[in-house]
Amino acid sequence: MIIVMKPGALKKDTRTVIRKIKEMGYTPHTIYGKTRNVIGAIGDERGKFVLQSLESLPGVDRVVPILKPYKLASREVKPEPTEVKLAPGVSVGGKKLLVIAGPCSVESEQQMIRTAKAVKAAGAQVLRGGAFKPRTSPYAFQGLEEKGLKILRKAGDIAGMPVVTEVMNPMDVELVARYSDILQVGARNVQNFSLLKRIGKSKLPILLKRGMMTTITEFLMSAEYCLSEGSRRLILCERGIRTFEDATRNTLDLSAVPVLKERTHLPIIVDPSHGTGHFRYVPSMSCASVAAGADGLMIEVHPSPENALSDGPQSLTFENFAALMETLRPFIAAAGRTI
Repeated sequence: MIIVMKPGALKKDTRTVIRKIKEMGYTPHTIYGKTRNVIGAIGDERGKFVLQSLESLPGVDRVVPILKPYKLASREVKPEPTEVKLAPGVSVGGKKLLVIAGPCSVESEQQMIRTAKAVKAAGAQVLRGGAFKPRTSPYAFQGLEEKGLKILRKAGDIAGMPVVTEVMNPMDVELVARYSDILQVGARNVQNFSLLKRIGKSKLPILLKRGMMTTITEFLMSAEYCLSEGSRRLILCERGIRTFEDATRNTLDLSAVPVLKERTHLPIIVDPSHGTGHFRYVPSMSCASVAAGADGLMIEVHPSPENALSDGPQSLTFENFAALMETLRPFIAAAGRTI
């Protein structure tokens, strides 16, 4: 159920509603809107109609059942889009297109500092880099772990950029949170519910990638796990799904962007690097993503992709990334956004 407060409702009225929800055995989640606030009451669906009595409280406009299985992620709870603030002057979900760029893996301090300066100069706002790498082969490069986190943090500070990196294990959340501004949940962990619940308790923004075999409803239910634990700064990322097609690494599902825009208030970005698996296709799919309504892009960039320890074939050089940013400008303007 959602309890919709009247425009201009007093703070004490909202506090009373929250207290009553707790007394009834439900967990309240307050969502602040531009004109009015909404309080989600999350708990056992079987007795939810007892919450209807809250309509009699001062400041309450109406009590409405949420039809979607994903309650807090649904536009039924928050009709207007959510803009997630990532760092001072950096946000996603508003008019400005977010661009995240950097290598798949943190390999060395020199590599990361060079990359950070190059992508910042080209117009990227957030630096990415993996310190913990989930690889198909146990013999492949697994990341530099805490050493990699320190390098990523240093590179971000030098370039004046917030950083994002992946968390793979619930036990590593606090460690990664010490160095990163945004916590990423990768495609392989999209239904690692222990991790989702643990990361949802963090105060940091979360970047949640869609799984390669995950439906849109399942994707939003994973987001719900984070939101139900208190997270309010969550970004969705379409990164391609697995189909029968083998010409690309994955099939980039750009139709997911308008579908998600219709179903959820959460911002959605696109990762065309993983979505295609080849640097040649990244520029065209980046432009298509912006045209489809994506709130941002996540691009892999490496100083020398041919020597990359992971995902070299899908990484752009500094020159190619700078050219892509220029190519994107008319598409960004046509979409009514800025960079």
